[in-house]
Amino acid sequence: MASKLFSQFQLGPIELSNRIVVSPMCQYIADQGKANDWHLMHYGNLSIGAGALLIFEATHVSAQGRITHECLGLYDEETENALHRVVSFCRKHGQAKLGIQLAHAGRKGSAKTPMQGGAALQASEQPWETVAPSALAFADGWHTPKSMTSEDLVKVKVEFVESAKRAVRLGFDVIELHAAHGYLLNQFTSPLSNHRTDEYGGDDLSKRLAYPLEVFDAIKEVVPKHIALGARISGTDWVESGLTPEEMIIFARELEQRGCHFVDVTSGQLDSRQKIQFAPGFNLPFSRKVKTELTIAAMGVGMITTPTQAEEAISSGSADLIAIARGAMDDPRWAWHAAKELGVDLGYVPSYQRCHPSVWKR
Repeated sequence: MASKLFSQFQLGPIELSNRIVVSPMCQYIADQGKANDWHLMHYGNLSIGAGALLIFEATHVSAQGRITHECLGLYDEETENALHRVVSFCRKHGQAKLGIQLAHAGRKGSAKTPMQGGAALQASEQPWETVAPSALAFADGWHTPKSMTSEDLVKVKVEFVESAKRAVRLGFDVIELHAAHGYLLNQFTSPLSNHRTDEYGGDDLSKRLAYPLEVFDAIKEVVPKHIALGARISGTDWVESGLTPEEMIIFARELEQRGCHFVDVTSGQLDSRQKIQFAPGFNLPFSRKVKTELTIAAMGVGMITTPTQAEEAISSGSADLIAIARGAMDDPRWAWHAAKELGVDLGYVPSYQRCHPSVWKR
Protein backbone atom coordinates (compact mmCIF):
# COMPACT_ATOMS: atom_id res chain seq x y z
CA MET A 1 0.00 0.00 0.00
CA ALA A 2 1.33 3.45 -0.94
CA SER A 3 2.48 5.65 1.90
CA LYS A 4 0.11 8.49 2.82
CA LEU A 5 2.93 10.25 4.68
CA PHE A 6 4.89 10.50 1.44
CA SER A 7 2.00 11.65 -0.72
CA GLN A 8 1.96 15.17 -2.13
CA PHE A 9 -0.03 17.91 -0.43
CA GLN A 10 -1.24 21.30 -1.63
CA LEU A 11 -0.75 23.79 1.21
CA GLY A 12 -2.57 26.81 -0.13
CA PRO A 13 -0.44 27.95 -3.09
CA ILE A 14 2.50 25.72 -2.09
CA GLU A 15 2.89 22.13 -3.29
CA LEU A 16 4.71 19.90 -0.82
CA SER A 17 6.35 16.67 -1.98
CA ASN A 18 5.32 14.87 1.24
CA ARG A 19 3.47 15.50 4.51
CA ILE A 20 6.52 15.91 6.78
CA VAL A 21 7.13 19.34 8.31
CA VAL A 22 10.04 20.35 10.53
CA SER A 23 8.40 22.17 13.41
CA PRO A 24 9.69 25.54 14.68
CA MET A 25 12.19 24.92 17.49
CA CYS A 26 13.80 27.81 19.38
CA GLN A 27 17.59 27.56 19.43
CA TYR A 28 18.32 30.33 21.97
CA ILE A 29 21.64 31.20 20.41
CA ALA A 30 21.06 34.36 18.33
CA ASP A 31 23.30 37.42 18.70
CA GLN A 32 20.99 40.28 19.77
CA GLY A 33 18.27 38.86 17.54
CA LYS A 34 20.61 38.09 14.64
CA ALA A 35 21.08 34.67 13.08
CA ASN A 36 24.65 33.38 13.10
CA ASP A 37 26.77 30.41 12.07
CA TRP A 38 24.77 28.08 14.31
CA HIS A 39 21.60 28.88 12.35
CA LEU A 40 23.46 28.41 9.07
CA MET A 41 24.53 24.93 10.20
CA HIS A 42 21.22 24.05 11.87
CA TYR A 43 18.81 25.08 9.12
CA GLY A 44 21.16 24.19 6.30
CA ASN A 45 21.39 20.69 7.73
CA LEU A 46 17.62 20.33 8.25
CA SER A 47 16.83 21.66 4.77
CA ILE A 48 18.60 18.69 3.17
CA GLY A 49 16.54 15.74 4.36
CA ALA A 50 14.35 16.32 7.41
CA GLY A 51 11.05 17.07 5.66
CA ALA A 52 9.28 18.73 2.75
CA LEU A 53 8.73 21.96 4.69
CA LEU A 54 11.16 23.48 7.18
CA ILE A 55 9.70 26.17 9.44
CA PHE A 56 12.27 28.38 11.12
CA GLU A 57 12.02 28.88 14.88
CA ALA A 58 9.86 31.51 16.57
CA THR A 59 11.25 34.71 15.07
CA HIS A 60 10.30 37.77 17.05
CA VAL A 61 8.83 40.94 15.65
CA SER A 62 10.64 43.25 18.09
CA ALA A 63 13.43 43.17 20.64
CA GLN A 64 10.79 43.60 23.36
CA GLY A 65 8.86 40.69 21.90
CA ARG A 66 11.69 38.18 22.35
CA ILE A 67 11.51 35.44 24.97
CA THR A 68 15.20 35.74 25.86
CA HIS A 69 18.22 37.84 24.96
CA GLU A 70 19.28 34.94 22.71
CA CYS A 71 16.07 34.62 20.67
CA LEU A 72 15.94 35.12 16.92
CA GLY A 73 14.40 38.31 15.55
CA LEU A 74 13.31 39.88 12.28
CA TYR A 75 12.74 43.53 13.12
CA ASP A 76 15.47 45.64 11.54
CA GLU A 77 17.97 45.67 8.70
CA GLU A 78 20.63 43.81 10.70
CA THR A 79 18.37 40.91 11.67
CA GLU A 80 17.00 40.71 8.14
CA ASN A 81 20.46 40.63 6.57
CA ALA A 82 21.67 37.98 9.01
CA LEU A 83 18.71 35.74 8.22
CA HIS A 84 19.14 36.32 4.48
CA ARG A 85 22.49 34.50 4.65
CA VAL A 86 20.83 31.43 6.18
CA VAL A 87 17.88 31.42 3.78
CA SER A 88 20.17 31.76 0.78
CA PHE A 89 22.25 28.78 1.92
CA CYS A 90 19.13 26.62 2.36
CA ARG A 91 17.87 27.62 -1.08
CA LYS A 92 21.17 26.77 -2.74
CA HIS A 93 21.91 23.47 -1.02
CA GLY A 94 18.65 22.19 0.50
CA GLN A 95 15.49 20.76 -0.99
CA ALA A 96 12.81 21.76 1.56
CA LYS A 97 10.31 24.56 1.19
CA LEU A 98 11.04 27.23 3.78
CA GLY A 99 8.70 28.74 6.33
CA ILE A 100 9.06 31.17 9.22
CA GLN A 101 7.08 31.55 12.44
CA LEU A 102 6.49 35.17 13.50
CA ALA A 103 6.04 35.66 17.23
CA HIS A 104 5.81 38.01 20.20
CA ALA A 105 6.42 36.58 23.66
CA GLY A 106 4.24 39.01 25.63
CA ARG A 107 4.38 38.29 29.36
CA LYS A 108 6.64 35.26 28.81
CA GLY A 109 9.44 37.52 27.59
CA SER A 110 12.43 38.87 29.51
CA ALA A 111 13.38 35.34 30.52
CA LYS A 112 16.42 33.11 30.77
CA THR A 113 16.90 30.38 28.22
CA PRO A 114 15.77 26.85 29.10
CA MET A 115 19.45 25.91 29.37
CA GLN A 116 19.76 28.61 32.05
CA GLY A 117 16.65 27.45 33.89
CA GLY A 118 13.98 29.42 32.03
CA ALA A 119 13.05 31.77 34.90
CA ALA A 120 12.41 35.49 34.60
CA LEU A 121 15.50 37.67 34.24
CA GLN A 122 16.72 39.33 37.42
CA ALA A 123 17.65 43.00 37.81
CA SER A 124 21.32 42.29 37.10
CA GLU A 125 20.51 40.41 33.86
CA GLN A 126 19.23 43.28 31.71
CA PRO A 127 15.50 42.54 31.91
CA TRP A 128 13.02 44.56 29.89
CA GLU A 129 9.41 45.61 30.35
CA THR A 130 6.98 43.05 29.00
CA VAL A 131 3.47 43.70 27.68
CA ALA A 132 0.34 41.57 27.72
CA PRO A 133 -3.43 41.84 27.41
CA SER A 134 -3.68 42.22 31.20
CA ALA A 135 -1.27 42.96 34.02
CA LEU A 136 -1.07 39.32 35.11
CA ALA A 137 2.26 37.59 35.65
CA PHE A 138 2.90 34.24 33.96
CA ALA A 139 3.77 32.60 37.29
CA ASP A 140 5.15 33.34 40.75
CA GLY A 141 8.49 35.12 40.50
CA TRP A 142 7.79 36.49 37.02
CA HIS A 143 7.55 40.13 35.97
CA THR A 144 4.11 41.68 36.02
CA PRO A 145 3.57 42.84 32.44
CA LYS A 146 2.17 46.17 31.37
CA SER A 147 -1.44 45.93 30.23
CA MET A 148 -1.38 46.98 26.60
CA THR A 149 -2.85 50.38 25.78
CA SER A 150 -4.50 51.17 22.46
CA GLU A 151 -1.15 52.65 21.35
CA ASP A 152 0.63 49.42 22.31
CA LEU A 153 -1.89 47.37 20.34
CA VAL A 154 -1.28 49.43 17.22
CA LYS A 155 2.50 49.36 17.71
CA VAL A 156 2.71 45.58 18.03
CA LYS A 157 0.38 45.01 15.10
CA VAL A 158 2.60 47.22 12.94
CA GLU A 159 5.64 45.25 14.14
CA PHE A 160 4.03 42.00 12.99
CA VAL A 161 3.27 43.56 9.61
CA GLU A 162 6.81 44.91 9.18
CA SER A 163 8.30 41.52 10.07
CA ALA A 164 5.97 39.86 7.58
CA LYS A 165 7.20 42.25 4.88
CA ARG A 166 10.77 41.29 5.74
CA ALA A 167 9.85 37.59 5.54
CA VAL A 168 8.38 38.19 2.09
CA ARG A 169 11.57 39.94 0.96
CA LEU A 170 13.63 37.03 2.26
CA GLY A 171 11.65 34.69 0.03
CA PHE A 172 9.95 32.39 2.52
CA ASP A 173 7.33 30.06 1.04
CA VAL A 174 5.26 29.91 4.24
CA ILE A 175 4.55 32.35 7.06
CA GLU A 176 3.08 31.06 10.32
CA LEU A 177 1.63 33.40 12.95
CA HIS A 178 2.39 32.15 16.47
CA ALA A 179 -0.81 32.28 18.53
CA ALA A 180 -0.06 29.43 20.94
CA HIS A 181 2.28 28.22 23.72
CA GLY A 182 1.31 31.07 26.03
CA TYR A 183 2.85 33.84 23.94
CA LEU A 184 1.21 37.20 23.29
CA LEU A 185 -1.54 36.31 20.82
CA ASN A 186 -2.40 33.19 22.83
CA GLN A 187 -2.58 35.40 25.92
CA PHE A 188 -5.37 37.32 24.20
CA THR A 189 -7.35 34.19 23.29
CA SER A 190 -7.36 32.61 26.76
CA PRO A 191 -9.69 33.76 29.56
CA LEU A 192 -6.95 32.89 32.05
CA SER A 193 -4.62 35.63 30.80
CA ASN A 194 -7.04 38.11 29.25
CA HIS A 195 -9.08 40.02 31.83
CA ARG A 196 -9.65 43.13 29.72
CA THR A 197 -12.95 44.97 29.85
CA ASP A 198 -12.71 46.65 26.44
CA GLU A 199 -13.38 45.32 22.93
CA TYR A 200 -10.33 43.04 23.15
CA GLY A 201 -11.15 40.85 26.12
CA GLY A 202 -13.35 39.51 28.87
CA ASP A 203 -15.73 36.57 28.97
CA ASP A 204 -16.78 37.06 25.35
CA LEU A 205 -14.66 34.82 23.12
CA SER A 206 -15.24 37.02 20.08
CA LYS A 207 -13.60 39.91 21.95
CA ARG A 208 -10.65 37.76 23.04
CA LEU A 209 -10.12 36.69 19.43
CA ALA A 210 -10.44 40.22 18.06
CA TYR A 211 -6.79 41.27 18.37
CA PRO A 212 -5.17 38.07 17.05
CA LEU A 213 -7.56 38.20 14.09
CA GLU A 214 -6.73 41.87 13.49
CA VAL A 215 -3.05 40.97 13.41
CA PHE A 216 -3.74 38.11 10.99
CA ASP A 217 -5.79 40.39 8.72
CA ALA A 218 -3.05 43.03 8.74
CA ILE A 219 -0.39 40.47 7.82
CA LYS A 220 -2.55 38.99 5.08
CA GLU A 221 -2.75 42.41 3.46
CA VAL A 222 1.02 42.45 2.84
CA VAL A 223 1.63 38.77 2.05
CA PRO A 224 1.48 37.91 -1.68
CA LYS A 225 -0.83 35.14 -2.85
CA HIS A 226 2.06 32.82 -3.73
CA ILE A 227 2.97 32.47 -0.03
CA ALA A 228 1.06 30.08 2.26
CA LEU A 229 -0.18 31.80 5.41
CA GLY A 230 -1.07 29.89 8.57
CA ALA A 231 -1.24 30.07 12.33
CA ARG A 232 -0.13 27.97 15.27
CA ILE A 233 -3.08 27.79 17.65
CA SER A 234 -3.85 26.10 20.96
CA GLY A 235 -6.32 23.26 21.43
CA THR A 236 -6.56 23.74 25.21
CA ASP A 237 -4.78 25.39 28.14
CA TRP A 238 -4.95 22.15 30.17
CA VAL A 239 -6.32 24.25 33.04
CA GLU A 240 -9.87 24.33 34.35
CA SER A 241 -11.77 27.38 33.06
CA GLY A 242 -9.13 27.88 30.36
CA LEU A 243 -9.33 27.74 26.58
CA THR A 244 -11.33 24.75 25.30
CA PRO A 245 -11.21 22.65 22.10
CA GLU A 246 -14.60 24.10 21.15
CA GLU A 247 -13.19 27.62 21.37
CA MET A 248 -10.17 26.48 19.37
CA ILE A 249 -12.52 25.43 16.57
CA ILE A 250 -14.18 28.85 16.58
CA PHE A 251 -10.77 30.50 16.28
CA ALA A 252 -9.76 28.15 13.45
CA ARG A 253 -13.05 28.81 11.65
CA GLU A 254 -12.52 32.57 11.87
CA LEU A 255 -9.02 32.14 10.46
CA GLU A 256 -10.31 29.90 7.67
CA GLN A 257 -12.92 32.47 6.68
CA ARG A 258 -10.17 35.09 6.44
CA GLY A 259 -8.13 33.07 3.99
CA CYS A 260 -5.77 31.26 6.36
CA HIS A 261 -4.34 28.20 4.62
CA PHE A 262 -3.57 26.03 7.65
CA VAL A 263 -3.56 25.76 11.42
CA ASP A 264 -0.73 24.11 13.34
CA VAL A 265 -2.55 22.72 16.39
CA THR A 266 -0.66 22.44 19.67
CA SER A 267 -1.68 23.05 23.30
CA GLY A 268 -0.68 24.33 26.73
CA GLN A 269 2.26 26.41 27.97
CA LEU A 270 0.04 29.38 28.87
CA ASP A 271 -0.45 28.79 32.59
CA SER A 272 1.90 27.26 35.16
CA ARG A 273 -1.05 25.32 36.66
CA GLN A 274 -1.44 23.23 33.51
CA LYS A 275 -1.80 19.47 33.73
CA ILE A 276 -0.80 18.24 30.31
CA GLN A 277 -1.56 14.62 29.51
CA PHE A 278 1.72 13.88 27.76
CA ALA A 279 1.69 10.83 25.49
CA PRO A 280 2.80 10.07 21.93
CA GLY A 281 0.65 12.19 19.62
CA PHE A 282 -1.12 13.89 22.54
CA ASN A 283 -2.14 16.89 20.40
CA LEU A 284 -3.54 14.84 17.52
CA PRO A 285 -7.13 14.84 18.87
CA PHE A 286 -7.13 18.61 18.36
CA SER A 287 -5.95 18.49 14.74
CA ARG A 288 -8.42 15.65 14.10
CA LYS A 289 -11.20 17.86 15.47
CA VAL A 290 -10.20 20.58 13.01
CA LYS A 291 -10.20 18.11 10.11
CA THR A 292 -13.59 16.75 11.19
CA GLU A 293 -15.34 20.09 11.56
CA LEU A 294 -13.57 22.40 9.08
CA THR A 295 -11.91 22.31 5.67
CA ILE A 296 -8.76 24.25 6.58
CA ALA A 297 -5.57 22.15 6.51
CA ALA A 298 -4.53 20.85 9.94
CA MET A 299 -0.96 20.21 11.04
CA GLY A 300 -0.49 17.64 13.82
CA VAL A 301 2.24 17.91 16.47
CA GLY A 302 3.21 16.53 19.86
CA MET A 303 5.63 13.67 20.58
CA ILE A 304 5.37 12.22 17.09
CA THR A 305 8.72 10.52 16.70
CA THR A 306 8.51 7.40 14.52
CA PRO A 307 7.65 6.94 10.84
CA THR A 308 4.90 4.42 11.60
CA GLN A 309 3.32 6.81 14.09
CA ALA A 310 3.39 9.64 11.54
CA GLU A 311 2.03 7.37 8.80
CA GLU A 312 -0.84 6.27 11.04
CA ALA A 313 -1.69 9.89 11.94
CA ILE A 314 -2.07 10.81 8.27
CA SER A 315 -3.79 7.57 7.22
CA SER A 316 -6.33 7.74 10.05
CA GLY A 317 -7.32 11.32 9.31
CA SER A 318 -5.80 12.87 12.42
CA ALA A 319 -3.87 15.47 10.43
CA ASP A 320 -3.01 16.59 6.91
CA LEU A 321 0.61 17.26 7.81
CA ILE A 322 2.88 16.00 10.59
CA ALA A 323 5.31 18.40 12.27
CA ILE A 324 8.41 16.75 13.70
CA ALA A 325 10.34 18.69 16.34
CA ARG A 326 12.86 16.99 18.63
CA GLY A 327 12.94 13.97 16.34
CA ALA A 328 14.27 16.16 13.53
CA MET A 329 16.87 17.76 15.82
CA ASP A 330 18.00 14.27 16.78
CA ASP A 331 17.98 13.07 13.18
CA PRO A 332 18.31 15.79 10.50
CA ARG A 333 17.65 13.12 7.86
CA TRP A 334 14.35 12.08 9.45
CA ALA A 335 12.46 12.02 6.15
CA TRP A 336 15.15 9.94 4.43
CA HIS A 337 15.11 7.33 7.15
CA ALA A 338 11.29 7.35 7.35
CA ALA A 339 11.12 6.72 3.61
CA LYS A 340 13.46 3.78 3.91
CA GLU A 341 11.39 2.28 6.74
CA LEU A 342 8.12 2.75 4.86
CA GLY A 343 9.49 1.41 1.58
CA VAL A 344 9.46 4.72 -0.30
CA ASP A 345 12.13 5.73 -2.82
CA LEU A 346 13.02 9.30 -1.87
CA GLY A 347 15.54 11.36 -3.81
CA TYR A 348 18.56 12.87 -2.05
CA VAL A 349 20.21 16.23 -2.72
CA PRO A 350 22.89 15.92 -5.44
CA SER A 351 25.92 16.13 -3.14
CA TYR A 352 24.56 13.29 -1.00
CA GLN A 353 23.30 10.95 -3.73
CA ARG A 354 26.31 8.70 -3.16
CA CYS A 355 24.96 7.82 0.29
CA HIS A 356 21.52 6.73 -0.96
CA PRO A 357 20.99 3.11 0.23
CA SER A 358 20.43 1.98 -3.37
CA VAL A 359 23.99 2.99 -4.23
CA TRP A 360 26.13 1.76 -1.38
CA LYS A 361 24.02 -0.81 0.49
CA ARG A 362 23.70 -4.11 -1.34
